[in-house]
Amino acid sequence: MAIKKISILEFLELRKSCVVLDVRSPGEFAHAHILGAISMPLFTDEERKVVGTSYKQESRERAIKIGLDYFGVKMRKMVEEVEHIIQKNSCSKIIVHCWRGGMRSAGVAWLLDLYGFDVHVLTGGYKAYRKWIHQQFSVGYKFLILSGYTGSGKTLVLKSLKDKQEAAVDLEATAIHRGSSFGGMKEPQPTQEMFENKLGEALANLKVQSEEYIWIEDESQRIGNLNIPPPLWQTMRRGSVCFLDVPFEERLKHIVEEYGVVDKQDLIEATYRIQKRLGGLETKKCIEHLENERVTDAFEVLLKYYDKQYLKAFNKRGLHEHEIETIICKHVSGEENAEKLIVWKKMK
Repeated sequence: MAIKKISILEFLELRKSCVVLDVRSPGEFAHAHILGAISMPLFTDEERKVVGTSYKQESRERAIKIGLDYFGVKMRKMVEEVEHIIQKNSCSKIIVHCWRGGMRSAGVAWLLDLYGFDVHVLTGGYKAYRKWIHQQFSVGYKFLILSGYTGSGKTLVLKSLKDKQEAAVDLEATAIHRGSSFGGMKEPQPTQEMFENKLGEALANLKVQSEEYIWIEDESQRIGNLNIPPPLWQTMRRGSVCFLDVPFEERLKHIVEEYGVVDKQDLIEATYRIQKRLGGLETKKCIEHLENERVTDAFEVLLKYYDKQYLKAFNKRGLHEHEIETIICKHVSGEENAEKLIVWKKMK
């Protein structure tokens, strides 16, 4: 079989029925990769460094010879690993890519083609994919911005909107963060590059028409350690704002149910992280409540603080009253409040 070179657009369609092999080094893959790709490194991180240094300081030919020394002993194992992957995925086609579609993908593609696999190579490699990802952030989306104080259940509402076949993007889920000092306690965030890959794919997968709306949560540009790409952020700022007006007591109850099960020491440490903004007295009061197992009292202090912060940030945007649609909600309910939003959208 002949090795087939494919463009990024062909790749995006073909990958649905193919195994995608990323032959970059383990470190490159761990930093960020194409969603769904399988790591099949030609070189270890150290080997890649040696080859790269030789290429820069000696010659292309010398670098290739060193690379062949590393590659030769791995050939059989690589073929057997690919055989196993093919059988496991019940798929006969393979797409290979490296960083730029250069020698690494060419070498692995040659080996797999020689053995008899149906091999495709992504022209431009991972770099071409990253260019496509960046393009997703400059599309003129029509966003409906889901706003509301902390504890309003915006994440639940977004999930319900998706369940009801509404186009929606959950930024906090993509960033693995909940937008506060307490938001990063559950698991580590991805790298900025991997966040962008996930977000770009999520937007592209919606396949919305130019006049269709997309629901997205009201966020600051920074979510934990990550940043919403500037072009997307500017488009979000032009979206219509829906404010979920949920009673304080209902929000407090929801927050206690969600975070009350978190380890007490983690909650105390998260409180210390906002000490400067929360103030010494309120910090002391909150920590005393936590130490004495008065979780509801502690979160009441914190929720009042976050309400002030949210209102301050919201007012800075300079939105006029007619630019904000307030949706009165009795409870924190994904199902019920999503229905209210859908009714409002139909009236726009």
